Amino acid sequence: MTNEAYDNTTTLDPRIAQRLKHDDKGLVAAVIQQFDTKEVLMVGYMNDEAIRRTLTTGRVTFWSRSRQEYWRKGDTSGHAQYVKSFALDCDGDAILVEVDQVGAACHTGKRSCFEEGGQLPVVVGHRTKEQEGQR
Repeated sequence: MTNEAYDNTTTLDPRIAQRLKHDDKGLVAAVIQQFDTKEVLMVGYMNDEAIRRTLTTGRVTFWSRSRQEYWRKGDTSGHAQYVKSFALDCDGDAILVEVDQVGAACHTGKRSCFEEGGQLPVVVGHRTKEQEGQR
C-alpha cells in the first residue's frame, strides 16, 4: 500500500477491501496472536466495518456471529487487545492481528482460547534427509 492519505473514518480503505475474500456472510477469519511471544490467543471474525474500526482505533473489534453485533474486545471484561500489527494472508481470506493482550483473551478466563480444548492426538511427521535443509 502507498502512504497516500485516506479518510478511513467512515469506510474501509478500498486498497484493503479489494484484497479481502469474504465468506458467504461477508466475514473474514481473524487470528489473534500475542505480539511478543507469538502465542495464538483466539480466532474471531471481522467484516469490513470491524476491520475499519480495528485499524482506526488500535483496539480489536469483531463481528459476533451469534449476537449479530460488533464487539470490541475488553469493553466488558477489561481484557483489551491493543493492535501491534495487522496482516492479510496471501489469499486475502484470513487476517493475522498481533496484539498486546491485557488479561485473558478467552471468555472462559484463560489466557488463550486454545487452552480449554486440550491437545488432540496427532501423527508426528518427519522430514526426509533431502527435506532437512529446506524451510
